[in-house]
Amino acid sequence: MNVRNVAIIAHVDHGKTTLVNQLLINSHTFRENEKVVDRAMDSNDIERERGITILAKTTAIHYKDYRINILDTPGHADFGGEVERIMNMVDGVLLVVDAFEGTMPQTRFVLKKALEAHVKPIVVVNKVDRPNANPARVVDEVLDLFIELGAPDEFLEFKTIYCSALKGTSSYSAKIEDQAPGMDPIFESIISEIPEPRVTHDGPLQFQPALLDYNDFVGKIGIGLVKRGTIHENEMVSVSRLDGSVKNFRIQKLFGFLGLNRIEIKEAQAGDIIAVAGIPDLNVGETICELNNVAALPLLRIDPPTLQMTFGVNSSPFAGQDGKLLTFSKIEERLEREVQRDVSLKVSRIPNTESLIVSGRGELHLSILIENMRREGYELQVSKPEVIIKEIDGVKCEPFEDVAIDVPEDYLGSVIDSLSSRGGELVHMQYNENQVKVEYIVPSRGLLGFVNNFLTMTKGYGIINHTFREYRPYLKMNVGERTIGVLVAVDSGQATPYAIEHVEERGTMFILPGAKVYEGMIVGENKYNNDLGVTVVKEKEKTNMRSASKDTTVVLKTPRKMSLEECLDYINSDELVEITPTTYRMRKKILNYAERKKYEAKIAKQKEAENN
Repeated sequence: MNVRNVAIIAHVDHGKTTLVNQLLINSHTFRENEKVVDRAMDSNDIERERGITILAKTTAIHYKDYRINILDTPGHADFGGEVERIMNMVDGVLLVVDAFEGTMPQTRFVLKKALEAHVKPIVVVNKVDRPNANPARVVDEVLDLFIELGAPDEFLEFKTIYCSALKGTSSYSAKIEDQAPGMDPIFESIISEIPEPRVTHDGPLQFQPALLDYNDFVGKIGIGLVKRGTIHENEMVSVSRLDGSVKNFRIQKLFGFLGLNRIEIKEAQAGDIIAVAGIPDLNVGETICELNNVAALPLLRIDPPTLQMTFGVNSSPFAGQDGKLLTFSKIEERLEREVQRDVSLKVSRIPNTESLIVSGRGELHLSILIENMRREGYELQVSKPEVIIKEIDGVKCEPFEDVAIDVPEDYLGSVIDSLSSRGGELVHMQYNENQVKVEYIVPSRGLLGFVNNFLTMTKGYGIINHTFREYRPYLKMNVGERTIGVLVAVDSGQATPYAIEHVEERGTMFILPGAKVYEGMIVGENKYNNDLGVTVVKEKEKTNMRSASKDTTVVLKTPRKMSLEECLDYINSDELVEITPTTYRMRKKILNYAERKKYEAKIAKQKEAENN
């Protein structure tokens, strides 16, 4: 059977996974009576809730006499490392672009990776039925992006298909009235435009895993392309390790893909995308070869982590009330398991403590890990994310990011002032009616906590996207810390309406009456830039006098609800987020009020001495 290997790449939320759904349905891969859920490839609960793809997914469909292997890639910058490795497995990409939004930061990132790997692109303009869609403008933007990224001449004459993945229609024409049910234009373009796999059918085996998975029954699973020869189940093979050593193992299981299923197979040939199980400690980029006939493939580049946090055992007064998995050994074991399947994650223990430094590709990357652990019954506490500083050629360097912002003109001044104070460098500004599109280069440090401020200052009308650019010399400016103070509980108990009513005039509350609080827990935001100790558990004194009904009715403002990412963004370096299966709370590292004040005075004295 003829084979085509293709990846679907795009900016986040431009419709990759919905398009894969339509390709699966229109290829008749499913049985007549089989129900296909929306975004079927997003199998993880968090993926389905948030509408994002976190892990790359592999599927295969049959169309006419062709087997088309399709890889649905993540669209978010934090998971961009997977996109880069997938380019080594495919011979073409479907570049999906929103017919209204056009090219975005992540469009540039994924297309750059595809062009570097010299895989042929087909452009799919999606959401052509969207109000105010402008497919012609979007195609011009894509062409400009190709030229800007130095695409070879043969790629500039790219094939373009227009579709609505949501409605399941497509066409070679940009006119909305020409849209027809089905995805045949995409299938036909894949067959005619994407070349056969660049592999060698004869010769000794070469297989290189580009993605990892993990299964409790078979352990690590390596997913990749058979580059040369044939691989068999139960076959003895030699594995060329990352350090150059060679070890022999037996292939326990081989898996192929069809529709949403991973199916056991007995053998696979060059050009097939498969999963291999049975090799302990298999790593991305190692080469599985014919026994005693080692020919290692070039190592795959893996993007290094740019952000780190400290994970530790929950030490709050409420520890153990919600979760079942509390101990350091359980947390460490869970993180080690995650490292088995996520090559962008690094974990190291802080000596003589019950804490671990966990490094990842960004806040979303780490917050999804925390959310998964929370749902599995773990309790833990985590510190503020910090960027990873590197020394390059003797110079202290930090990561910088490309930031693209769409904002109503009324809020532009506030955004520019805020980004300038965070070390941002304006590189482009474009007016479009009442909207302004600005592009910045900003230190990653300056983006910590910025997204929440951005949404507030633009009243929710602003759109922000950012992606890692490069390491640059460290900027000597104090960015990344929250400047506003917080309201911190000075006693423990249950929050009362009476106490909250007297505290809320000092700022914005984070808790409702009835919430359990402890000393040192952050219960609100102060109006001013200093922290303030407050009591939220005080009961109204009872007297023998009867109160009028108006005295007993307390009307409170709605507290600010914070998501996990917002909490991680919000805290300062002297604070932690406590995470349990049912909730998360922000708290000070030092809970006792008197001890905390003593410590703060000591730090202030040290800073004063340094300045003098």
